[in-house]
Amino acid sequence: MGAGNSRSSDKCLQAMSLPAKIKYALANPDYLIRRVVGPIYAHTGYDQGQWARAAMYSVLFDEVAALGCDLSVLEISPGGANSPWRALRYREYVGADYPDFDICHDRLDRQFDLIIADQVFEHLLWPYRAARNVHAMLKPGGHFINTAPFLIRVHENPVDCSRWTELGMKHLLAEAGFDIDRIRTGSWGNLACVRANLVSSGWARIGWGRSMRNQSRFPVAVWAIAKR
Repeated sequence: MGAGNSRSSDKCLQAMSLPAKIKYALANPDYLIRRVVGPIYAHTGYDQGQWARAAMYSVLFDEVAALGCDLSVLEISPGGANSPWRALRYREYVGADYPDFDICHDRLDRQFDLIIADQVFEHLLWPYRAARNVHAMLKPGGHFINTAPFLIRVHENPVDCSRWTELGMKHLLAEAGFDIDRIRTGSWGNLACVRANLVSSGWARIGWGRSMRNQSRFPVAVWAIAKR
């Protein structure tokens, strides 16, 4: 769930016949750019990173680095080996993927220093229950990083249920047991990014230096760092 729809679409494409792939590519020009022209663009400074997540990752990766390397980490639904969080330095990394592990119903029989749910909670039918389970799996003094989109279109993976502003996410986590005074939130977005994601069949790329200006009235990515 946390990996977004691009990876799911790619898996579906792998199973398609050649005529179906061609038909899909012609109907989705951004797919052609990403898969055919993308490697060429890379040599000219074209950034294929997701525009909506770039600022968020810059902030949160620095936050994780500040916690040090001696961390036991659980990532909820990382979506496989391509999770960007795997590249960071930890003492231990554990990934728990849906549907074998459902954070709305399941808890691992241990606790962690850091739990990460990156673009997961918008897909959950029971986000309050999930946050309670996260709280229970954190060591005292441990941290929970939760990220979710806001101004983007519906994207079922397998379902799409909720959106939160910074204030809404803070109170969701507080209701689940986190001390509201130990929850920090952030967000990033701008109108151009909102528009780009609405017209793209995938997720808009940073490309050649798209604006990273933050317009607070148009948040695309919202996050919280909660300390138990």
